Amino acid sequence: MQSKKKQDKAGITALYCRLSRDDGVEGDSNSVANQKKLLKRFAKENGLSNTRYYVDDGYTGTNFERPGFQKMIEDIDLGYISTVIVKDLSRLGRRYDMVGYYMDTYFPDRDVRFIAVNDNIDSDEGESEIAPFKNVLNEFYARDISKKCRSSYRIRGSTGEPLAPPPYGYIKSPDNPKKWIIDPEAAQVVRDIFKMALEGKSNETIARILQERKVLIPMAYWQEKGIRKGGKKTNLDPYPTRVLRRYYQLQDLLQILQEQEALR
Repeated sequence: MQSKKKQDKAGITALYCRLSRDDGVEGDSNSVANQKKLLKRFAKENGLSNTRYYVDDGYTGTNFERPGFQKMIEDIDLGYISTVIVKDLSRLGRRYDMVGYYMDTYFPDRDVRFIAVNDNIDSDEGESEIAPFKNVLNEFYARDISKKCRSSYRIRGSTGEPLAPPPYGYIKSPDNPKKWIIDPEAAQVVRDIFKMALEGKSNETIARILQERKVLIPMAYWQEKGIRKGGKKTNLDPYPTRVLRRYYQLQDLLQILQEQEALR
């Protein structure tokens, strides 16, 4: 007999939305907000209630370890979900083998109805003959975009344009965001650390000294300066821990700083 919790959640209509940077070339119609509106309207018009959104914003379709998708799969395995709706097959994913597996095996085995609105696919209406071709085209699209991105990175790299945010010790030039310049405050911290290392101080000792001086770790420093960076920002310990190597490769960074200053 099912638990009350499971009975209460049974019959969820999962509205799955996915967007990645690669999808930007297809226009605003793929935005998460517009996907939500489309799926909600479709569910309402077709009498599918108890809807819940599962969203992956910023995840490529070739990756099936997306958190929103995996949460949906977890809820399906628990028996909570009866229907999955996506805007089109490419939102489910861009790998022919994986999308085929979920459509042909995973969903049917768990008695889950699958609907791709814009592709006119509904598992309750029988097998779609066009779906395999669409899945192949979606995978080719992902491969083509990947090749174009790699080519773009190579071209930008060959011209000397940085392909990543500046590391600790550098900031973007206010006159040219594609150029890095030395951040005097952070660079001095790196020099001090390197000097202490040359003096024979251990990582633990250096970390303790930095902690006593109230020297912020890079993420906390960037936040204080209003510099946007990726990475975990919650429950942030602003001061060094024992594992100093989590910060930066000090010798390599100092060498770069010295070379930059020598050219000035």
